[in-house]
Amino acid sequence: MNSVVEDYLKVIYAHTEWQPEPITSGALAARLGLAASSVTEMVKKLVAQGLVVHEPYGAIELSRDGTALALRMIRRHRLIETWLVDHIGYTWDEVHDEAEVLEHAMSDRLLDALDAQLGHPVRDPHGDPIPAADGTVERPAARLLAEAEGGRVVRISDRDPLLLRHLEAEGIVVDAVVTPEQRLQLAPEALASIWVD
Repeated sequence: MNSVVEDYLKVIYAHTEWQPEPITSGALAARLGLAASSVTEMVKKLVAQGLVVHEPYGAIELSRDGTALALRMIRRHRLIETWLVDHIGYTWDEVHDEAEVLEHAMSDRLLDALDAQLGHPVRDPHGDPIPAADGTVERPAARLLAEAEGGRVVRISDRDPLLLRHLEAEGIVVDAVVTPEQRLQLAPEALASIWVD
């Protein structure tokens, strides 16, 4: 499987992991930083390979095979992020881009050894669940902090490294408890990036 296909599948999966709205061609192009015409052509190829289901102008959804491949890449990405933070000394705001590169180069054997060395973690440094080797995923019950008064942090989106640094400086990390008073002091982009139980 080539890295472009893997990246597409991973982005499609990630888009619906924490919210129910399916991804559109326009949203996929924006997430990948590509022209809409390029994405349209690639989606046609993914449909032909049986990896996605897509009707023109409709949402893009993963097929069973597409989901299996996406979970394989998500597992790689999140195990690498965990390893970089726990053993290499990276901070949680630095690991995403590094993992994007390494996930395509690491063999399955090395990934399994890494998983064992890490003690088979179930979540990455941002709280995202790490799929098991068999593709099963246990996602915690959580809701956006924007929709809650407070609670224990179970996940923080890794999309904005500056926001991650700011939240860490404020003591808002995975497993920290956000009080209603703290919540009132957070910017809207933070409230839309933090999930609590």
